[in-house]
Amino acid sequence: MSSREKDFCCCFLKTGNAQKSAELAGFGGNTRAVGDKLLQREDILSEIERIASKQERLMNGLATAGYIRLAFGSVADAVSLIYMDKPSREELEKMDLFLVSEIKHPKEGAVEIKFFDRLKALEKLSVDRSGDDNAGSIFDAICNSAKQNGGE
Repeated sequence: MSSREKDFCCCFLKTGNAQKSAELAGFGGNTRAVGDKLLQREDILSEIERIASKQERLMNGLATAGYIRLAFGSVADAVSLIYMDKPSREELEKMDLFLVSEIKHPKEGAVEIKFFDRLKALEKLSVDRSGDDNAGSIFDAICNSAKQNGGE
């Protein structure tokens, strides 16, 4: 399989459009026909499936990492934000506000910050754990770490 054909596979996963993918991969001529013809080849379909599977595993890992951050992340920067009078853009960009779901600043009032629900994140990690042995071992390791650091 040529590098252009591999590029086509990657582009097709992003666009879902055979013609556009053929154009982006550098094929010339009638790119609609080229894209359609490529999608009829078994090796192309296998490569698309392989890449899609790899992307799915990556996205699952990123989602799990996000839930871990929600469940165990620090709220220190968000609490600091409450006590700042007028934070600069630079100060805000340095803060880790991943756990924040909503910020309100009424004209005549204090800053209100809502956080994502840690228990829901833990529940999601627990549900994921029951369906995947690898996720379970990660979850168990995190829970054990939390217990050793004074968590429940």
